[in-house]
Amino acid sequence: MRTILISGAGVAGPTLAYWLARAGFQPTVVERSAGQRSSGNPVDVRGPALPVVEQMGIADGLKANATQATALRFVDRNGRLGRRMTMGSDRRNEVEIPRADLARVLFEAARNDGEFRYDDSIAAMTQDAGGVDVTFESGTERRFDLVVGADGLHSNVRRLAFGPETDFVRHLGVYVATTALGEPAGQPHDVLLHNSPGRLVSIHPARGAALVAFIFRHRAVENFDYRDGGQHRRILADAYRNDDGWRVPELVDTARKADDLYFDAVSKVVLPSWSDRRIVLLGDAAASVSLLGDGSSMAIAGAHTLANQLRQADFTVAYRNYEAEHRRRTDPRRRGAGLAAAMLVPKSRAGIVARNAAARLLPAGR
Repeated sequence: MRTILISGAGVAGPTLAYWLARAGFQPTVVERSAGQRSSGNPVDVRGPALPVVEQMGIADGLKANATQATALRFVDRNGRLGRRMTMGSDRRNEVEIPRADLARVLFEAARNDGEFRYDDSIAAMTQDAGGVDVTFESGTERRFDLVVGADGLHSNVRRLAFGPETDFVRHLGVYVATTALGEPAGQPHDVLLHNSPGRLVSIHPARGAALVAFIFRHRAVENFDYRDGGQHRRILADAYRNDDGWRVPELVDTARKADDLYFDAVSKVVLPSWSDRRIVLLGDAAASVSLLGDGSSMAIAGAHTLANQLRQADFTVAYRNYEAEHRRRTDPRRRGAGLAAAMLVPKSRAGIVARNAAARLLPAGR
């Protein structure tokens, strides 16, 4: 039985572990965090991810944890609500779910299919013709046949195997912050969106415990550290310093005081190849898809594709076939990131007016 180390226990990692176990492999998942995160905006499970979760037997579990949102409403600076607009023309075959809940359901499905090591990470890797020698930060040393980096935009595996993040990650001019609101949403089925030029604040009802999100345009921050919560809070406060519309000052203050604040740049990963001999990348580590919630669906679909290819062929062929198949899914979505930013965060007041006018063409909510 071949041993495979997966770095990252978010969405892609547990999905891959589940399918690798059924293909006859022995997966080990290592995760730097001590446990599952509680933050993160809702994401959609749709498209090529749907048959995967159905085959895993977790579709009903995802629906049970789905958000209650059915419509969008724009809010002006005085708190006046615009008309309700339904979220998409047909969401019957999609599930919108908080990312933390999605990761938890996937973990529960895969927890008995391999070894999960939390509060640890890969410190060093050396590969040869027969396998990969891995040293963990805990000091443990082990050898694996293959290593998969499913550890996100700031992939440790990518850094160790391919080179520094600056060589492959491109900032798209937008930052995102999310945290729990700490109270139920005032509109239990509506996502509220408030724009000022270059900035968005939203309240999402989630499943009764609302989430607040900030999306704003900003040049790349020099010496940005995705793990520095103090730096994140300063950037956020500065970005919204002159925005006193609606509930913005109050919501920024909530985020600044939050224990669990997710904050990161919207970026894309540009790699000529997703694999290096016995090491391969998956999910955002290989092809980040940001802003509109497609990243999790792509991670689930990509994990299934990779496991299926490894079941059928030697890893060199499997890696090549997996990348060719999955790039056909991710490349069009990555090219649409600029349009997504224009829709969510118009640069000017005129852009906001034009976007809102176009949104009125969406079906009205009930």
